[in-house]
Parts: sequence; structure tokens; C-alpha cells
Amino acid sequence: MEKNEWLFGEFKKVHDGYMLDPQKYEEQFNKLGKEVVDEIREWERRLCGFSEKGQYGVFSSKLAEKFWNEVRAYFPKIDFVGVRLSG
Repeated sequence: MEKNEWLFGEFKKVHDGYMLDPQKYEEQFNKLGKEVVDEIREWERRLCGFSEKGQYGVFSSKLAEKFWNEVRAYFPKIDFVGVRLSG
């Protein structure tokens, strides 16, 4: 998050607005959210990529799950990025 402080800070504002009024913030949430999710997935690959190839490959999925749970603790609606509420 430190490396992309502006991106995550802006997304936090939009994310919090989305929690209160999803219709109003949907477009901004999905636009910024895509960038944030891409960045998070990159770090997930870095974190889990090496363990998948080694003798600890069994633990890689659990590590990824813990990683995403930490993300969800900060951004509870992160799984809604890309979801369209309006027709």
C-alpha cells in the first residue's frame, strides 16, 4: 500500500462511499477498484508464487486466502469490484 499510497487512499474514499450509496459510487468504485485489484493480485503472485513451486505448495492456497482476508478487513466490498448494480 505504501508503494501506491495515492491509489489506495483514493480507493478507500470511494470504497467507503460505495458502502453507503452503491448506486452513486458504482462507476468510480469499479474504475479505481480494477486498478487496486490488479495491484493486489500482483502482490499475491509475489507472495505465493515461490511457495507454489517448492515443497510448501500445499500451503500456498491457505496463504493466499489469509492474504485476501487481510485485504477484505480493510476493503470489505473488494469482491464487488466489477459488479454492475444498475442495468
